[in-house]
Amino acid sequence: MPAEFKDYYATLGVARDASADDIKKAFRKLARQYHPDTAKDKKTAEAKFKEINEANEVLSDPEKRKKYDTLGAGWQDEGHYQPPPGAEDGHAQEFHFGGTGFSDFFEQYFSGGSRYGFPQDFEPEGPSGTARRSRSRRGHDIEGDILVTLEEAMHGTQRPISLQTTNRQTGEVQTHSFEVRIPPGATDGRRIRVPGQGEPGQNGGAAGDLFLRVRHAAHPDFTTVEADVYHELDVAPWEAVLGAEVIVPTLDGSIKLRIPAGAENGQTLRVRSRGLPKGKTGERGDFFVKLQVVLPDKTSDAERKLWEQLRSASTFNPRA
Repeated sequence: MPAEFKDYYATLGVARDASADDIKKAFRKLARQYHPDTAKDKKTAEAKFKEINEANEVLSDPEKRKKYDTLGAGWQDEGHYQPPPGAEDGHAQEFHFGGTGFSDFFEQYFSGGSRYGFPQDFEPEGPSGTARRSRSRRGHDIEGDILVTLEEAMHGTQRPISLQTTNRQTGEVQTHSFEVRIPPGATDGRRIRVPGQGEPGQNGGAAGDLFLRVRHAAHPDFTTVEADVYHELDVAPWEAVLGAEVIVPTLDGSIKLRIPAGAENGQTLRVRSRGLPKGKTGERGDFFVKLQVVLPDKTSDAERKLWEQLRSASTFNPRA
């Protein structure tokens, strides 16, 4: 059966023709509102935060957004549903994850990996020329995505996961629940192997493995590249010209950052070893701050006079 449709545009509160910048602004506003670390009702906020992240994951990616838009109004029609690879052989399993942070709809249409394993193995042909199935067969490996917040990636966590399998031939349903350890420094794209939690084996064969691909939850203030963390910092024009010391948030507490005099718009400052952990060595990635010079929306009469004085006194010509 097709998964329940998710209206990602409604989740972010944007129109279907919204620009990439509109989507980014809408996500940041909602993410700040529902971030579990700052919200009062953490349980409700956590669920909403996951919905917002899933919507942003699809709509902020041009290829995924295009695929989503092509589903169209008739996506629920029986003729539009495409069964998973291997379903036609009668042995494929239908999988539903719980606890990964993604809905069945996302996993069905937008998960980057195969959740259905690989074709069944056969023994060599027998005397009659027909292939004979193996007496003992290992279960297929399963691959899916798991949504991990940057705070979880920084400190590590234990995540309860459930995996429900339905045999498409017999209708038999099995549910497995287990804990998955997400280690500190789990970078985006890293695959976590959970031995023996894939598809059950046949005729006494061993179960396959489960591979969960880490997907960093989009954060309103930070992005990551491998173990490095990036932050965009708004600064006033006089802070860029004269220099300043400002308090900047990081994933493990605030730091005091010195903005050098004469800083330029778009300039990136580097703070060593304040990124994500790099395994068991204790080494960490770096923290990068990109400066965004912001002009005031409104100016008082007194401020305007000061700007006029600066214009008269300054010899700076940006077009020289």
